[in-house]
Amino acid sequence: MDTSKTFLCISNYFKGNAFLTALKKQGNRVFLVTTEQLKDKPWAFEYIDEVFYMPGQDLDWDMDLLLKGVGGLMKDHKIEAIIALDDYDVEKAAFLRENLRIPGMGQTTGRYFRDKLAMRMRAKDAGIRVPAFSSLFNNDDINHFADTVPAPWVLKPRSEASAHGIIKVHDKDTLWQKIDELGENRVYYLVEQFKPGDVYHADGLQVDGKNLFLTVSKYLATPMEISQGGGIFRSANIKYGSDDDKAIRKVNDQIMKAFGLKNGASHTEFIKSREDGEIYFLETASRVGGAHLAEMVEAATDVNLWAEWAKIEDAVAKGNKYLLPKLKKGYAGIILTLSPFEHPDLSGFDDPEVCFRVPLEYHAGLIVKSPKQDRVMQLLDNYADRFAREFSTSAAAPEVKKFH
Repeated sequence: MDTSKTFLCISNYFKGNAFLTALKKQGNRVFLVTTEQLKDKPWAFEYIDEVFYMPGQDLDWDMDLLLKGVGGLMKDHKIEAIIALDDYDVEKAAFLRENLRIPGMGQTTGRYFRDKLAMRMRAKDAGIRVPAFSSLFNNDDINHFADTVPAPWVLKPRSEASAHGIIKVHDKDTLWQKIDELGENRVYYLVEQFKPGDVYHADGLQVDGKNLFLTVSKYLATPMEISQGGGIFRSANIKYGSDDDKAIRKVNDQIMKAFGLKNGASHTEFIKSREDGEIYFLETASRVGGAHLAEMVEAATDVNLWAEWAKIEDAVAKGNKYLLPKLKKGYAGIILTLSPFEHPDLSGFDDPEVCFRVPLEYHAGLIVKSPKQDRVMQLLDNYADRFAREFSTSAAAPEVKKFH
C-alpha cells in the first residue's frame, strides 16, 4: 500500500525545511503548526499544504486550544502521523497523539527524550553510566547527595533545550541558596555531579527500534561553555573505528533500546570522564541536532538527517521498507560564534575545504570537510584563532543561549 498520507508537523523554531520538503516530495499532504512569531520566516511554503499559527512559544502554547484546532482539522483530513521537529514540541506531539489516538511516541516514552530527570533514572535503571544525580523533591535526598557526592555540581532544568539555564555550584551552602531562590520551581530542576571531560554527540537514525546510521562527533567547545561564557563553538566527527567511536556506539544502542525510540532521528550527548576514562550518558533528544550539526554530518557522510528522517516517517506511515542511502566515510567540522556584524564578511575564509557558510544573522560560522580528519582539525584550530581576532573580541552581539 503506497498512497498519499497526511502529516502534521510541529515546530516552535524555524527549522526543518529539508524535512518538510522531503516529506512532500514523497507525495504526501503536509501541514505545519508553528508559532505566530515565525510567520515571516522563509518556510518551504511551496512544499507545505497549509501553515497554522499558535500564539506564544515553547511552553506558552494553550494545549486545549491546540487540541481543539487539530481536532477541527481532522474533520476533513485523516492525519496519519504527528511529527515534533524540536525539543519543545515533543510533549505537544505526544499529547496530541495520546488524545487523538494517533500512532507514534506517547507521553511516557516522550518523557525520556525531554525530561532530564526521567532520562537519567531510565538510563541508571538500564545499567548505563550516568553522573551522580538527585531530584530536588526531598530535602533529605538533597542533603545526602551534597554530603556524599564530591562538588562541583550543576543545577539543571529538567526540560530546557541544550545548556540553557544550567547553574554551576561549588559547595553545599551555595547549592541550598540556589535551590531556595528557585522556590516552588525547584520541582522542575535536578542536581548532578559535574564531571570534567570531553563531550561527544552521536547523531543517528532509527528504524523499527534498530540504529541504521550513527555519526559520533566531539565538541571542541561544549554548548555549556558557550552558553555560560560565550566564545567559539566547534565540533568535528571523530575517527571511524576508534576506541571512543566503538564505545559511544555501544552505549548509544543501549540508550535507544532502553528509552524505546522506534523510528526517527536522535541526538545524544555523552562525556568521557577525565577521572576514570569511562563513557557517561548526559542527555538525548528525539530530533536532529541543532547548531547546524546536521549540515556537518551531511558534509562528512552525504546523509541529510532531516531528509532521511522524513523518508523514514513516510515509509512507516505507508508500510514500506526504508533504505539508507550510500554512506561516505569522510570528515567534517563546524565553527560558529556570535558576531557584532549582522552579516559578517567571511570571504577571507576561502580554503577549498569550506563547504557551508552558516546563514544566521549576527553569527559567523563555517563548515569544512576533508577525507582526512587531521586537515579538518587543522582548519578548525586556525579558524578559531582568526574568529577570536575578527569576531568574538569585537563589540557585543545580541545574546543567544539556546542551540536549537
